[in-house]
Amino acid sequence: MDRKPIQGRIVQINVSPKGGVPKFPVPAAEITIHGVRGDHQRDREHHGGPRRAVSLYSAERIAALQAEGHPIAPGTTGENLTISGLDWAQIGIGDRLLIGSWVELEITDYTTPCNTIAGSFLRGQFTRISQRLHPGWSRLYARVINEGEVRVDDPVTLIKTGA
Repeated sequence: MDRKPIQGRIVQINVSPKGGVPKFPVPAAEITIHGVRGDHQRDREHHGGPRRAVSLYSAERIAALQAEGHPIAPGTTGENLTISGLDWAQIGIGDRLLIGSWVELEITDYTTPCNTIAGSFLRGQFTRISQRLHPGWSRLYARVINEGEVRVDDPVTLIKTGA
């Protein structure tokens, strides 16, 4: 089991006070076991809750999708934290992220894309970020192990659990 930490950083923190997408950038936010303070989910059956408290996506994946011609940008697919510097395809369920010196998240699942994010993709092809169809391109859900405030440019350390 490899426990070597891998370092990244928060590029953008995104919230939607009224729910839905896009989510809008904020310089800092409090992360609680219930989610990101100031963020609202309209569809609580499919979003939010303790196992889906925080949604994460890769800045590098967003840039690669933009290079393919997709009109995606940070926050447009509903992620709360846009992170750079991590090998997104290597992050798995059970892995942990330490943000700053205190906040800790555990990856619980891959998100299932739906038509509400179709505007971020050429011809509405939101399944481009489906884990089932394109492994390593999905957004991720996480539960909160340790609550606290996060800020743009905070370091993000990936701890591989091997689970």
